[in-house]
Amino acid sequence: MEQLMTSPHTPAPERPLLPHELPPSAGQQVPGRPRHRRTRRVLPLAALLAAGALTLSACGDGPSAGGSDDGKNGAGAAHSSDARIKISSRDGATNASINDTGVKVTGGKLTDVKLTEADSGKDVAGAISPDGSSWKPGVQLERGTKYKIVANAKDAKGRSATENTTFTTVSSADSFIGSYTPDDGKTVGVGMPVSFNFDKAISNKKDVQSHIKVSSSSGQEVVGHWFGAQRLDFRPEDYWKAGSKITMKIDLDGVKGGQGITGVQSKTVSFTIGRSQVSTVDMNTQTMTVKRDGKTYKSIPISGGSSEHPTYNGQMVISEKLEKTRMDGSTVGFDKRNSYDIKDVPHAMRLSSSGTFIHGNYWGPSSVFGNSGTSHGCVGLRDNKGGGDTPGKWFFNESLVGDVVVVKNSDERTVTPDNGLNGWNLPWAEWKAGSAS
Repeated sequence: MEQLMTSPHTPAPERPLLPHELPPSAGQQVPGRPRHRRTRRVLPLAALLAAGALTLSACGDGPSAGGSDDGKNGAGAAHSSDARIKISSRDGATNASINDTGVKVTGGKLTDVKLTEADSGKDVAGAISPDGSSWKPGVQLERGTKYKIVANAKDAKGRSATENTTFTTVSSADSFIGSYTPDDGKTVGVGMPVSFNFDKAISNKKDVQSHIKVSSSSGQEVVGHWFGAQRLDFRPEDYWKAGSKITMKIDLDGVKGGQGITGVQSKTVSFTIGRSQVSTVDMNTQTMTVKRDGKTYKSIPISGGSSEHPTYNGQMVISEKLEKTRMDGSTVGFDKRNSYDIKDVPHAMRLSSSGTFIHGNYWGPSSVFGNSGTSHGCVGLRDNKGGGDTPGKWFFNESLVGDVVVVKNSDERTVTPDNGLNGWNLPWAEWKAGSAS
């Protein structure tokens, strides 16, 4: 027989297996061989290493969202940015706050933040804090508007991170807001209440009132009073102390005002009380006495309402000052026979919502001032059409919004507390009874 030569590099040719070398069929034991357990096949080490490499490649931790990997030093996981950006409004939100929108970062510093109105592309100004840890818009956002934020940051090693969010602020239909007076930073008279007018009827009055805090540096107790479902005023028992500072904290953002409406305001407002000025108009003498800080400052002749159209009695607060205005009687209910239309009434100051003013009068003869009532309910002071030093101009210049004008001895009833800023006509006990807290 020819001898077959083999070598490590030349495998022997295959030959047919002899019967005793054939593998047993399932469950069959080979005669003469002891029964033993089947063993699991062992993969070669190279195969295991290859599989492990594949496993690491498929499931290993790569760079986090927004991070960067320069690929210079191996696995990407080791080179994602440490900067973690958080945007206050979640992506896709449809009822986001108009006040709390902002961006914060940990593990790095913000480098750029861009806020835009999504539909128009209009940029919304904002500023990154000096330490680079946060960003806020420079203006309050609009209700019912879709916005997009793109925020970029870097960590201490210069690795970048980015986050972006698109959200829509709470709609006007689903929210309420209160317009208020006085404005922040104003100096006003001692009679000026804090007055809120809400754009929706408020049924959850207690919760809404509890989230508006009004305090005075004088220590006076300040209580809120509801006039219906949409107006809430605050005042102390007596006029504010001259020179005191009033602080109003509005924390209505997220507060439920009623079924389906949520507050959106969050801010702090402060204003200052000026000197005390209370002027008393006596209809019997057709004279006004001006008192400044409790002392008589000046006495001025006036012409109040006629017997047919008397002036309201009571404490009235100046709520508006107009150098010149048009007064048209038809807008406040007078018929054509009794109406008037004066296009340039000088030095006018509003005392009631229904149209009561104290103002300059250049059309009446000088003889009526201090002698008779000739107006349709206003308090008139002698004035000139072309200007000059007159009682009307003097009183206008010496008055603040928030000063008090008291009318007495008129044949008319007392002005209602909600007609203008005139809640001082309610006794303190009644005022407190109208509080919801």
